[in-house]
Amino acid sequence: MRFNSSLIDVQDPPIAEVKSWLQKRTCPSKKPLIDCCQAMPNYPPAQQLTEFLSERVKDASVSRYTVDEGILEVRQSVCSWYERRYGTAPSAEQVCMTVGASQAFWLAILSTCRTGDEVIIASPAYFDHAMALRALGIRMVWVPYEDLGNGKVNVKDFADRISAKTRALLLVTPSNPTGLVFAPETLRDFFDLANRHNLALILDETYNAFVPYESTPHNLFNIPNWHMTLIHLASFGKTFALTGYRAGALIASPELVRHALKIQDTMAVCQPHLTQLAVQFACNCLDDWLDEKVSMMAQRHQRFREIWDQSNLSFECVSSGSFFAWVRHPWKSLDSRSAAQRVLDEADLICLPGEAFGPGLKSYLRLAFGNLTTEQVPEAVDRFKYLSNR
Repeated sequence: MRFNSSLIDVQDPPIAEVKSWLQKRTCPSKKPLIDCCQAMPNYPPAQQLTEFLSERVKDASVSRYTVDEGILEVRQSVCSWYERRYGTAPSAEQVCMTVGASQAFWLAILSTCRTGDEVIIASPAYFDHAMALRALGIRMVWVPYEDLGNGKVNVKDFADRISAKTRALLLVTPSNPTGLVFAPETLRDFFDLANRHNLALILDETYNAFVPYESTPHNLFNIPNWHMTLIHLASFGKTFALTGYRAGALIASPELVRHALKIQDTMAVCQPHLTQLAVQFACNCLDDWLDEKVSMMAQRHQRFREIWDQSNLSFECVSSGSFFAWVRHPWKSLDSRSAAQRVLDEADLICLPGEAFGPGLKSYLRLAFGNLTTEQVPEAVDRFKYLSNR
């Protein structure tokens, strides 16, 4: 059997790689493992949601396919949620329910790019995006990470890299892995740049619910004909603690959705029926529950930063947000994989190596503290204090 040669240079899934290190060791009972590896809410879905689903699953029709793009009433509920969150909303015809935000990304890329085309992407970048682009033979044009900018991206750096082969600009806000949130005016500048060059602006907003509610993430949906430029990716799995349900969405022009459905039909047919019902219920009924969780995550992040900044560590927290901290490790002789292994070996804590997120990042680690309890946060920082004193 011969394998697809395009996959040879694709990195192995980083979370699976790091968790495989645990197979060879046992953490002491006095210092149990702290998992800062995978970004997912540590709390369960809302009780009223699980009670709703426990009744709906008894309906035999829920075991059947839906239309490829998702049930109309579900997509309408998604649009209503966007109206409340963004002050404006796409139409149901601009929404395609997907098997997580990762599948939405595949649909966006396959609808806009061919092998040999280019996508401009800032380092550090979400590793699944880079893995998909490499697998598809689409060239990534990297905007290098700037230490002094703490990961903030300059629109000019993207503009300088546009070529005849460029098909899309790719951004993630809030950022995975740095936690940074793009300002609305910055996103408008990127939109205008993409629009001038007839490019797609692919905007992954997996963590959009965790942007503080006193601010709208952006106003791009207010722009006339926004759908001619913007492709928006969403994850209700993170928003409503449904990561295992694979609850994503692609929001774009009806024409792009039509082409995307050609791929959707061959890949998954539709988002699972039960997942769609979960998203609909959550969008319609869980605003108060979500407000509580967003506030809790903001407080957890604030607690993390307060303790970290007061601890005089040799590790530097370069940037952070509700789910992530982007940390520079102090070991000059170690690359980030070796550093992550040392953190596990000496402090019984797992995190991701910076190199998983792009080139030139051997000095960094990503901590995902969104899946920690508030009570675990001080202990996690103490593990780095222990390493700093060795």
